[in-house]
This record gives sequence, structure tokens and C-alpha cells, in this order.
Amino acid sequence: MLGHSPSSASSREPLQVRRLVTIDDDSSRWPVVGIGNDWTRAYYDGPFHLFELPTGRPAVSLVFVQSRNGNTAAGNPSDLGGGPTDKHLIYEGLSRVAADGVLAGAATVGHSVFFTVKHPQLVELRRDLGLPRHPVQIVLSERGELDFSARVFSTPDVPVLILAGERCARRCSLEVQRRPWITIVPTNGDLVATLITLRRDYGIQRISAVGGRHAATSLVDAGLVQDIYLTTTAIDAGEPNTPWYVGLAPPVVSPIVRKREDTTEQPILFEHLAIKSA
Repeated sequence: MLGHSPSSASSREPLQVRRLVTIDDDSSRWPVVGIGNDWTRAYYDGPFHLFELPTGRPAVSLVFVQSRNGNTAAGNPSDLGGGPTDKHLIYEGLSRVAADGVLAGAATVGHSVFFTVKHPQLVELRRDLGLPRHPVQIVLSERGELDFSARVFSTPDVPVLILAGERCARRCSLEVQRRPWITIVPTNGDLVATLITLRRDYGIQRISAVGGRHAATSLVDAGLVQDIYLTTTAIDAGEPNTPWYVGLAPPVVSPIVRKREDTTEQPILFEHLAIKSA
């Protein structure tokens, strides 16, 4: 199938993937660096920005898609209306291409879920950045209600770190002992200390946190999140009253870049926003 492609991009792109067009760019005001190759710069309309690493702990970026009316939860995430552009270019692409690890709450880790980059151009960019083929899989769990037959836990050549509350550590210890590629990292109720451990002991410098809402809120409230890659769709959808942040002190967000999908049919809006915890 021939694609809707900029002249510098591959002509083999899926027809539904559209390029983004920049609306606002305030990136010069922020401590960010740009990455990309010819393909990503053509589809993303410029470099993709990463926050500079903080001292002593990983940089953490949230990744969410929300419906026009602000909902992020849905039985099937595709129901929110992000479409192929968000899925392939942002969610499975640029938002994690430079990540050492992808972090999700236990409820977000479905049976067939495996967090990686898939598009050949993004696989190539990840290799050019000197990173392993797949990010470390990081799961945050308090209760330990984990399905160890799920793909995220059953790929022996990809390390898994379980950020475990006390109950999770007790409940999952035997399963983890059978799988040497999985490591339990106790949180001890302190996410800041836990992420310092991830950087110091496991070399995790950059984390892409893909949900859910409660895990994201915990990270924001702990002051661990620098930014969010937020896609807003053109439809009303999702479970009512399910914003990406569910805590008591909503963070202050400031735009770094804003882009719109280059289509006249229900275009998505993409925003890279800096986050300052309240």
C-alpha cells in the first residue's frame, strides 16, 4: 500500500499514517535536546525533544492519549481515536525510542503487551542512539496481581524490573526466582529512592511511562516527571471522568511544542508539555 509520505520519507508507509505539522515551538526556552533521523524529522516536522537528564535519577516522560473531552481510559485504547499516526509515530515510536526502560502500572500490562519500538526507521534510530533493541520492561505494582504468562514477563532476553510494594514482593518472589531475567526492586514506599536505585544500579537513565493514570499520578506527585507527550483526539470517547492525572494537586504544564496531524479528517493534536509538580 502506498503511503501519504513527505518526499524525504519512505513511500511504503501505511496510508493512514500522516505527518504532523508544527503549530507552536517554544523548545528553545527549555533544557531539551533534539533527536531524529530523516524519516522521523519528515513525519514529526522537526527534531523530537528530550529533557536533559536530572542529577542522580532517571528522566521520566509520561505518554498519554486522551479524547477531545479529556478521557484516557477505554476498553480498547484505539477507541479514544488516536489512530495510526499516534500509535506508530508517537506511542510505539518517538516517545520510547530513546528510553532505557518503559514503565507501566500493573493494570496496564495486558497479556500480549510488550513495550518496544517496531517501525524499521525507529529501530534504526534506536540503534544509532547506542541502545539495545528493546527497552527494559518496568512494572510498578503494590499488590503483585501480575500475570507471569504475559509477554512482558516471558521474553528471557529482555530484562524486567518489578518496582514492588511489600505485598507484591512477597506474593511474586517464587515466580521471579524461576525467571532470572526478572528482578524485584522494592519500593519501600519511596519512589524517589527507587528511581535513584534504577539509575545507580541498573543504568536506567531515561524512562517512558505509559500509564495507567494512578501510576502516572504517583510519579508526578513524587516530583519525578519532567514532561508529558500528550495526544488529544478529535472525538468524544472513553470512560467518563478519566483524566490522565487523578491526584489532589494537579501539576502546572507549559507547552514545549504543539503539532497537528496533516489531515482534514479528525486530526489529532500532539503536545509536548513540561510538567512542574504542584
